[in-house]
Amino acid sequence: MKPETFLPDDYRPAEDEPFMNDRQLEYFRRKLIAWKNDILAESRDTIEALQEATRNIPDVTDRASEETDRALELRTRDRQRKLVSKIDSALRRIDEGEYGYCEVTGEPISLKRLDARPIATMSLEAQERHERREKVHRDD
Repeated sequence: MKPETFLPDDYRPAEDEPFMNDRQLEYFRRKLIAWKNDILAESRDTIEALQEATRNIPDVTDRASEETDRALELRTRDRQRKLVSKIDSALRRIDEGEYGYCEVTGEPISLKRLDARPIATMSLEAQERHERREKVHRDD
C-alpha cells in the first residue's frame, strides 16, 4: 500500500505537469470516493424515506401518484447503483495504473474531460466515434 499523497485543498490537475502523476491520481481517487459516498448516502436516505412513507392511502388518485413517485425514485436509485459500479471500476483502474487512458486508443483522456466525468473510459474523440456508430446501427 502506497503512502497517502499530500494534496492541497485547492489542487486542480494541470496540463503542464506529468500526466497521471501521484497528485493527479490522488485528486481523482478522492473525487471518485466523495462522489460514491454522496450517492450511497442519498440511497440510504431514499430507503429510509420509502420505508417511512409506506402507508395505506385510501384515495386512488393519491395512491397512484405516490406509487409513480416511488417508481421514479427507485429507477433513479437503480441508475445510481450502476454509476457506483462505474466509480468502482474507475477506482480499480487507478489502482492498476490504467486510469486516464482511453480504452480504445490508449491515448490520454483530457484532464478537462476527466474532471467533468471522472468515470470516462474513452477520449472525447473515441466516445464521439462510438456514439456515431451506435446511432447508425440503432437506425438500421
